[in-house]
Amino acid sequence: MDENRSFEKNAMEAAIRIAVVAALVVWTYQIIRPFLMPLIWGVIIAIAVEPFISRCALWLGGRRKLAAILFAVAIMLTLVIPVIMLSASSFQVLQPYIKDIHKIHISIPPPPNSVNQWPVIGPAAAKLWTFASENLTGLVKQFEPQLKSAVLYLIGLAGGGLKAVFLFVVSIIVASALLANAQEAAFATRRIICRFSGEKGPEIVNLATSTIRAVMLGVVGVAIIQSVLAAAGMLVMGVPLAGLWAVLVLVCAVIQLPPILILGPVSGWVFTVSDTAPAVIFLVWCIIVSASDSFLKPLFMGRGVRIPMLVILLGALGGMMVSGIIGLFLGAVIVAITYELFMAWVAEADPQN
Repeated sequence: MDENRSFEKNAMEAAIRIAVVAALVVWTYQIIRPFLMPLIWGVIIAIAVEPFISRCALWLGGRRKLAAILFAVAIMLTLVIPVIMLSASSFQVLQPYIKDIHKIHISIPPPPNSVNQWPVIGPAAAKLWTFASENLTGLVKQFEPQLKSAVLYLIGLAGGGLKAVFLFVVSIIVASALLANAQEAAFATRRIICRFSGEKGPEIVNLATSTIRAVMLGVVGVAIIQSVLAAAGMLVMGVPLAGLWAVLVLVCAVIQLPPILILGPVSGWVFTVSDTAPAVIFLVWCIIVSASDSFLKPLFMGRGVRIPMLVILLGALGGMMVSGIIGLFLGAVIVAITYELFMAWVAEADPQN
C-alpha cells in the first residue's frame, strides 16, 4: 500500500515537473518567435565570418569586440544603406507618375476583329476589351474588389521588404554580439549539441560549421557580390527601378539561376535609350556578372563540402515561401546542413565505408 502511494506521489510530481517545463518552453517560444529567424540567421552569419573576424582581431591587437563592432558597421554601410538608396531611387522614378496620375487620361482602342478568332478565350476577350474601350470607369468599378486586393498585395510586399531589412539589422546585431564573445558562444554550442548527440557532438559541430561556411561563401556570398555588381552597373547607366532588378538578380543567383535572365532584358532596354558604345559595355558587364559564379564558387566554397545545387534550390525556394527574403538565404543553409548530416549518417551505416 505504501509502495502504491509512493509511486503515485512520484508520478504526480514527475507530471507536474514535466508540465511546468513544457509550459516554460512553450511560453519562451511564443516570446522569441518574432525574432527566431533573425536569431538563427545571426548565428549562421557569426559562424561563417568567424575566421575573418579572428584575423581582424589579430590586426587590431587582440581587440575582438572592436573587430565585431567594425564588422557590424561595415555590413550596415555596404548592404543596408545601398538597399535604402536603391529603394529611394526607385521611388523617385515613380514619383512623377504618382504626382500627375490625376492628369493622365487613359483611352483604350476597340479590339481588332481578329480577337474574336482567338481559340477558347476569343469571344470573352473581345467582349471585355470592347467594354473597356467604351466604359473604362465602369470596368474599373466592376473589378474594384480585385484591384483593391492587388493594391493591398503590393503594399504588403513593400512592408515585407521593410520588415526584411529590419530583421537583417537584428541578425547583424546578434552576429556581432556572438563574434565579440566567440569562445564562450562556441563552448556553449558544443555543450548543447554534445548533450543531445553524445560522442558524435564534436563531429556534428565540425560538419555543420564547414557546411555553413561553404554555403554562405559559395552561394550566398557569390549571390550578394553579383547583385551588388549588377546594381552598380545599372546605377551607372541610369536604369530605372535598379533596386528591384538588383533584388531579382540576388534571388536568381541564390536559387542557382543565371542572373542574365534579369540582366538580359535590362541590357535590351539600355540599347533602346543609350548610345551603342555604352550599351555594349553594359551588356559585356552583365555577361561578366552573370558568369562570375563559375570562378567565384570554386574559390569561395570549401573543397571538403559538395552539396548538390538541387538541394540549395529547394532550400532557398522553400525558405523564401515560409519566411520571405531572409528565408531565401536561411533555407538554403538549413537544408544544406540537414543534407550533409543525413549523408554523413548514411555513410556511417554503409558497410563498404
